Order: sequence, then C-alpha cells, then structure tokens
Amino acid sequence: MCSSGVYFNIGHARPRIKLGGGRSYLNDVPAYTGLAAADLFMGANALPDDDPRNRIHPGEFNYGGGHVIEELVAGKDVRLSATAYGTDCYPRKKLDTLINIKDLNEAVLFNIRNAYQNYNVAVNLSDKTIYTYMGVLKPRMGNINYSSAGQLSPLFNDPYYKTIGIGTQIFLGGGIGYVAWQGTQHNPPCPARKKVYPRAVPVRWRSSAT
Repeated sequence: MCSSGVYFNIGHARPRIKLGGGRSYLNDVPAYTGLAAADLFMGANALPDDDPRNRIHPGEFNYGGGHVIEELVAGKDVRLSATAYGTDCYPRKKLDTLINIKDLNEAVLFNIRNAYQNYNVAVNLSDKTIYTYMGVLKPRMGNINYSSAGQLSPLFNDPYYKTIGIGTQIFLGGGIGYVAWQGTQHNPPCPARKKVYPRAVPVRWRSSAT
C-alpha cells in the first residue's frame, strides 16, 4: 500500500560507482539515490518517467515501485540502470546490470506510515464515479473499499498508545517488524509554529455506520 518501500545495499561494482547523488532506475522505475554510494530506496508509489499518470484519465498505472518490490521479494532479476558524476575513488559513471535479492548485501522493508487509527473505509456518496488512491469508488455508495482490519486492528484497540509504541514488535510484510516512530497523528506541535499546528487530540474509533 502507499507509504511502503524498501531500502537496500547493492554492494560495489567494479570499478566502483557512487549511486548517491546520481540517477538510478529499477526496471525503468526511478529509485531514490540520496543516501550513499551503494544504497537505494524504492517507494511503492514510484512511477516510470514516461507513465502518462492521469493525463489520460483515469490513469492505468500498470507498473511502478510496488511491482518492482514484489519482483525483488519473489526472487526475480531486476534491471538496475544508474548514472553518476564520478570521483577519483568512484570513477564509474554508468552501470547497467541485473540485481537479485539473493545477491544484495541488505534489503529492508520500511513502511513509513502504514498503521492508521482513523483510516478504515472509503465510500462515494456523489452521483458520479470517482477515482481515488483507495481505488475506484462507484456512485451512490455502490461499493465500499476497506483499508483496515476493523475490530482486529491493533490501533483501534489501543487509541492512546498504551501498549504500542516505538520498538514494539509487529508482523510486517510476512515477517518480523518493529514500530520505528510515532507517526503524524499524535506528534507534538512544531515548536516554532504552535498556534498553526495544535497538538492532535486522540479520538476513539467509531463505526462509520453511526
């Protein structure tokens, strides 16, 4: 889902190339290179440069970062194309190769914001179909798209974070994960702009039917 991503270390090519500050693509999908010499981050929402997006409405979004991550996890080869500015210690300026998760030094699934308290269902009450990041919503409540485990959701059952917090072990992407930070809903206000961004007040979950 949105906010999902993976960061990984591909190891060093011969001769070495400094990916940081350059441009990198995985199966033609851009990866973030502002990390270090051999590190990349691929977000699930990343799109190829030539994807028409919503210029042809509604967009099809046939391939993107989420598909690349899925192929990496499945053990498939993924094409890495990279360009760099080159240095004396990292002289290579271009790299075109295949990478596989089995050959990576490290690969970590990192979901920046994936646990929601008040993010359970989307409906459309208007008279026309609308296209949202939670899918196609038919008019007059013709369908309901859920984005929650409902009453099984741990955050619905722990609205004040008395149990869940930074470091809590969770089930993530088929394996063991950990809560990395508190997120946005209960963040303290920005010190310089307290009047503009007041502290969020925890709200207990209520059924959308009430």
